[in-house]
Amino acid sequence: MSELIGYILSGLVTGAIFAVMASGLTLSYSATGVFNFAHGAIGFLTALVFFELTTGLGWPTWLAGLAAAGLFAPALGYVLHKLMFRGLAQAGETAQIVATIGLTIALPALGLWIVELAHEPLGLPKADETAVVRGLGPYPQTRWEPVGGLPLDSDQLVTFVFAVLVAAGLWVFLRRTPYGLRMRAAVDRRRLATLRGIDADATSALAWSLSSALAGLAGVLALPVLGLSPNSFTVLLFVSATAAVFGRLASIPMSFAAGLGLGVVQNLVAGYADFAEDVTGLRTAVPVLLLFGGLVLLNRSRERVAGSAAEDAPPPDYLAGLPRWRRVTPWAVATALAIGWTMTRPPDDYLVGVLVQGLVLALVFCSFIVVTGIGGMVNLAQASFAAMAAITTGWAFSSGLPLPVAILLGVLGATAVGVIVALPALRLGGRVLTLATLALALLADQVLFQVDAFSNGTIGWELPAVSLGFADTNDPRVRVLLLFALIGLVGLLIRNLERSASGRAILAVRSAPAAAQTSGVSSVRTKIMLFALASAIAGLGGVMFAIFKGQITATDLPAFSGFVWLAVVVLQGVRRLGGAVLGGVIAAVTPELLAGWELSSHIGAILFGLGGMILAKHPDGVLAQMAEQRYRLRRRRARRERAEAIAEEKPQAAAPPDPEAVFRLDGVVAGYGDVTVLRGVDLSVRPGEVVALLGANGAGKSTACAVAAGDLPVSAGRVWYGGADVTGWPAHRRAREGLFLAPEGRGVFPALTVEENLTTWLPEAADRERAFERLPQLAARRDVLAGALSGGEQQLLTLAPALIRPPRVLVADEPSLGLAPLVVAQIFEIFAELRDRGVALVLVEEKATSALEIADRVAFMRLGRIVWTGPRDEVDAERLAEAYLGVS
Repeated sequence: MSELIGYILSGLVTGAIFAVMASGLTLSYSATGVFNFAHGAIGFLTALVFFELTTGLGWPTWLAGLAAAGLFAPALGYVLHKLMFRGLAQAGETAQIVATIGLTIALPALGLWIVELAHEPLGLPKADETAVVRGLGPYPQTRWEPVGGLPLDSDQLVTFVFAVLVAAGLWVFLRRTPYGLRMRAAVDRRRLATLRGIDADATSALAWSLSSALAGLAGVLALPVLGLSPNSFTVLLFVSATAAVFGRLASIPMSFAAGLGLGVVQNLVAGYADFAEDVTGLRTAVPVLLLFGGLVLLNRSRERVAGSAAEDAPPPDYLAGLPRWRRVTPWAVATALAIGWTMTRPPDDYLVGVLVQGLVLALVFCSFIVVTGIGGMVNLAQASFAAMAAITTGWAFSSGLPLPVAILLGVLGATAVGVIVALPALRLGGRVLTLATLALALLADQVLFQVDAFSNGTIGWELPAVSLGFADTNDPRVRVLLLFALIGLVGLLIRNLERSASGRAILAVRSAPAAAQTSGVSSVRTKIMLFALASAIAGLGGVMFAIFKGQITATDLPAFSGFVWLAVVVLQGVRRLGGAVLGGVIAAVTPELLAGWELSSHIGAILFGLGGMILAKHPDGVLAQMAEQRYRLRRRRARRERAEAIAEEKPQAAAPPDPEAVFRLDGVVAGYGDVTVLRGVDLSVRPGEVVALLGANGAGKSTACAVAAGDLPVSAGRVWYGGADVTGWPAHRRAREGLFLAPEGRGVFPALTVEENLTTWLPEAADRERAFERLPQLAARRDVLAGALSGGEQQLLTLAPALIRPPRVLVADEPSLGLAPLVVAQIFEIFAELRDRGVALVLVEEKATSALEIADRVAFMRLGRIVWTGPRDEVDAERLAEAYLGVS
């Protein structure tokens, strides 16, 4: 019994580190929508700062911990938000994943490089994995045996205490402070939060700072256990991701509890699972197994259609307008020059060997074109597919099979593994699929490739050269020719795939999974085909790697090398064969250049990783940047010319601006992307006046409301409020100055209670009590989540803040939509009261009769223009028919 208690207690300590890390991961994801794969790297960098402050500079432990986890880590999170995360929030999932993976590579390398530079002048100790490290507890450690001789040391006690304090602090912060409320509101409905005066950008910055502080604290707490190993902290991230997944990446308490439970389960398996002794690496792979199981099981209830690949549509091909010869010629000339140069070099030329390394990587990188570039899925198991094919080939050849048969068997083995990986992941997509593939890759590294009968232990398998009849691959020049031929064949295969019916099906599944399935496209079959083809290409590259090296071992192609591979090829252009070739050559040449220039090996990792920041602005890679810039320049010019043309079309006899208006749209042109919706709109409203904006569906009424609130930028024209030009003001600033939008549908935060919804606009308790007095039906449900209210109650909750603290301007977009007549009457009574209190109201309403009953002035809208405006008394049946039927 005492042994069991010992395993549980030590498991809780380990789980406390998982819990802190998982809490930060959940916080940043739920607040910003970006899953931060660099969370572990932030923990490592903070732990490195703590180590250098204590061991190197001799700071007291408490001061170094405060400086590292309390100052450095939050500042790092804020800087990363400003430089990168803010842009990534609006990018597609692929860009988000690859950019944060780039940070995973760059941040540890940057920290280690800085320590190298400061080693001599400042006397800082080198941060290698063998360095003696200390934790937040006293040094040397104090040990006790509190229960039945069970050991407990001071570092473990400090770790658990900090974890408990973090859990309590996060709960208090999120539930009892205005900052926490704003953060939860922004998480629930970011757009609505800005319309309630919440600066979503500042909220995201705070979330990233807190998340980084938690990552830093977990890193410092884990330092005595993990040492200064960047890879160990990356593994820590994915173990913690298991807890975050069990919290559904939304609930911090659930993620925290899952982290504690994960530590206990891992300890119990290590202590009692005797069957695991027969399988090498199985005990350490427990978190990976739990991660994969949690991803598959807990994501079955998602609303994602089976086989969907990504939530973002494929990026446009800005080079599509160029003739094919212009796109192919530069690469054909470069290939010819490379082959010609190779043939002039001696067989033992070092540079030819470097080129061979780059082309082998390029062949593997072609697999990313299939799975990520075309399919929109980020698969981190490509290195494992390459290793699987190489080891299988070595095993088959050593078993007596001819080399060609062994190569074919290796490629087929990688293909089979690709299908096996795809089968349990059919319901996954985006970041969830990325985590699942990495979990399987780590499982292969820790278990499958550790089976001596398969990998031949640390010796590995030897492989001979490939004979082509006239020569063999012992000559590096022959290797170059063979690799160019293989890459060319793969390129033709990819090109035919893109142009085939299967390619069109892939794009359909990626862009609109539900629509593709209803059109008869099997998204399941499409995903399996992509995985099989990509794993076969990666396997072929892995076999070539092994043959050219002459030997293959289980450690030659580790799973984490896929991180760097993905970052390199995506930065060059993951949708183009040229991006794979260029990426492979760069990945091979860069280490050689750094060594020749006597620069730190960390520089290459920093350069590859920092490319993630570029990716935030140019998701389609470096090769498409110039074409994209030219396209955007043409589009801006066309938009400006279109706005000028619309302005010239504006009637010359338009009424002059109303000097008494508190709010005015003046010649506003706006739309979505290349679609112009508003075409020179003029609209004004005075204090204590109700202007009814009427028109048919699609006339542009809701777009006008979004422009008024600052939720949509204008292409031309001006927005005036209180005599000031507020065209450039963001939505949260307009809301704070008294411009209140009740959006179409329901303007509530479903995951917040009724009282919390009111608090976003009414921070004073006395004001909220007045609201409950005015609307007793809300008072009876003050602790109920707003998403559980009826439609009428939700609309009343939307307008309740304006009733207690009236804004200067209220814009109501379809307030009676889907409501019962009694509720509609109550809502229009509120509008009448607000008008009497001096509020200027712009009312967009389909029920023209109700709107005309309280309107002072009416504006009819058709095709993005105000076609008539005047007093309510001048509105007749003919004008209503013109407005709603769209006739003149």
